[in-house]
Amino acid sequence: MPQTRVYLPLTAADLDALMDGADLGPVPLAAHGVTPALGRPGLTVDEEELEHLAWVAATEEADGLRDGPTRRVVAAADVDGGVVAVPASADVPSRVELLAPLARARLVSFHVDESPGDTGTVDLLWFDVTELGAVIDLLATD
Repeated sequence: MPQTRVYLPLTAADLDALMDGADLGPVPLAAHGVTPALGRPGLTVDEEELEHLAWVAATEEADGLRDGPTRRVVAAADVDGGVVAVPASADVPSRVELLAPLARARLVSFHVDESPGDTGTVDLLWFDVTELGAVIDLLATD
């Protein structure tokens, strides 16, 4: 089955659950990805640009998950296309839902604000999925 890249805003509790070996859920799990609404005529149609738009939407959603001036965390994951659905009443054009829990093995990277309270998308740091502990340690300094 083809793989689909999705982006998920995460909380510190989500990161702790992943460290403990738990899957992310419950389902449906809200995420962002390339959807038909992102590729409408008149909008950007390059696949890489569409993925960037989905990633930006995930970072914006991560703003709402913060409790005070902390760092946002967005995870990128490659999942089977069959578990990704576009909801009928999407709140943003990139909204998708995962219909199965997300296992840590599906994650490919983490994107974390350089400084607590950052709001743009320019200064997010990139971490490989193997650096989950470093991401958790970085958040602990906030």
